[in-house]
Amino acid sequence: MIGVVGKPNVGKSTFFQALTMAPAQRANYPFTTIEPNRGVGYVEIECIDKDFGVKCNPRYGFCENSRRFVPVEVIDVAGLVPGAHEGKGLGNKFLDDLRQADAFIHVIDASGGTNERGEPVQPGTYDPINDVLFLEEELDFWIHGIVTKNWSKLVRLEASSERSKTDLLGEQLSGLGVKIGHISDALHTLGLKEKPMGEWSDDEILAFCKEIRKASKPMVIAANKCDVGVAERNIAKLRERFPNYIIVPVSSESELALKEANKKGYIKYIPGDADFGVTKELDEKQKAALEFIRNNVLKRYGGTGVQTCINKAVFELLHYIAVFPGGVNKLADSEGNILPDVFLFPPGSTALDFAARIHKDMAEKFIRAINVKTRMVLGADYKLKHRDVIEIVFGR
Repeated sequence: MIGVVGKPNVGKSTFFQALTMAPAQRANYPFTTIEPNRGVGYVEIECIDKDFGVKCNPRYGFCENSRRFVPVEVIDVAGLVPGAHEGKGLGNKFLDDLRQADAFIHVIDASGGTNERGEPVQPGTYDPINDVLFLEEELDFWIHGIVTKNWSKLVRLEASSERSKTDLLGEQLSGLGVKIGHISDALHTLGLKEKPMGEWSDDEILAFCKEIRKASKPMVIAANKCDVGVAERNIAKLRERFPNYIIVPVSSESELALKEANKKGYIKYIPGDADFGVTKELDEKQKAALEFIRNNVLKRYGGTGVQTCINKAVFELLHYIAVFPGGVNKLADSEGNILPDVFLFPPGSTALDFAARIHKDMAEKFIRAINVKTRMVLGADYKLKHRDVIEIVFGR
């Protein structure tokens, strides 16, 4: 699951709608979104159909010119305000809505036209660097509150040698999707592996929480409103200040307009493209609007950035891979659909994991897997690779 986060009024719900084409409340005031909006976005991969000289028939998502768009769950959480971790605004609820997200897309107003409370100001008068720092702090203190909730009990259990600190902290953070590996890495990075928790300073506890946030909730920065005012200059400043973040220039309004025009048949536009083709006669107003998008967004930045954000979140932050079910002698399912399915897996997934995703009987009665491209026989522990096509042989 990808969580779309940020303060109010930066175009977050517009981004969500442009990404998913799901209806989302959009308005120019804080807390427009109270309950989280849920929808489906699509990551783009190079389809395997061209490798076999066939045309696929996706069961879910769609494919254009061997560009396969695979569904991913997306949640748009109401805008955060400073002090959310202390319950300000509707902060605790918003943060809790993000527990299950594997990665975040943080939408900010790159034009500097929205202040720290989500109120509109003159573009260029607010520094969006503050928004990145603000969200980091809110998430750090949110995790800190969870870690320290039963701190004295954790210290006592570790001291009595009943449990290791890795296990204790893992149990405390299990609701956030934090893995044991994240905890071990954080302890190692900070030199806290051997130090009893009872001797940790407040600064060390907070530093641990920061490491957990970075590892378990990685983030892409969607620098929205990239076509407004001083946005281009602000994006350069953001990249200089945060070299470790993926920062994508974004125009959510442009993506939404292009998808709507494509849906109505006025243009041909595939998400992520750097241009579009006109397919129906346009009036002067429509021409002007589309030319503005072409010249100020697509030509300047190489796209609207919306598709880039979700692609980078799934494939660069989470390192997921896409794997196709298929047969050595047949790429179609029982209904004749060619390569109808493709599944996304976290790194390190195996042929047995793949079998279980298709059906639990396949995993329980697993005999072997076959790489359809190479016809090599694979064992249950074979590590899946991006764009593999796998056949599972199992007992009846």
